[in-house]
Amino acid sequence: MTNTTAREVAVMVAAEGIEQVELTGPWKALQEAGWQPRLLAAESGAVQAYNHLDPADTFEVDVRIEDANLADYAALVLPGGVANGDQLRTDGAAVVLTRDFLKSGRPVAAICHAIWTLVEAGVDGRRITSWPSLQTDVRNAGGEWVDQEVVVDGNLVTSRKPDDIPAFNKALLGLLDAR
Repeated sequence: MTNTTAREVAVMVAAEGIEQVELTGPWKALQEAGWQPRLLAAESGAVQAYNHLDPADTFEVDVRIEDANLADYAALVLPGGVANGDQLRTDGAAVVLTRDFLKSGRPVAAICHAIWTLVEAGVDGRRITSWPSLQTDVRNAGGEWVDQEVVVDGNLVTSRKPDDIPAFNKALLGLLDAR
């Protein structure tokens, strides 16, 4: 059952390689809609975002993934970035938390290479979009890959790339408003 009073949204990332706009775009939309995003990562301290391959800003971690409690959050957001997605999918606590969010019915929103974490958490039978190079990974995991700006499959929102952020944000906020 979804905690209808939780106003915090978990935004989970690896230590580096986060595509900055895929972190800051949803973060800002959540804040403007009255939600409280919280940055989760494997270690406390700061994480390094990138503008594609160029280092950008750093962001302070609010909660270590292993200390996160599902009941505290209304939703989970997974920003992209090739290195971010690749590192996060190998973090056992991140995969378990993602799986728990998916099973809970709470909204889960992943963009671009963050879909790798979904693949590890289990996407069998789910309809998903992502950066095109991940389509074989999605299909091999039992998901249905489609090339669309945004896909909503139950509690799951996925998008392909930074250009899709407005549609991604709208779909995520729509699921949060429907809780």
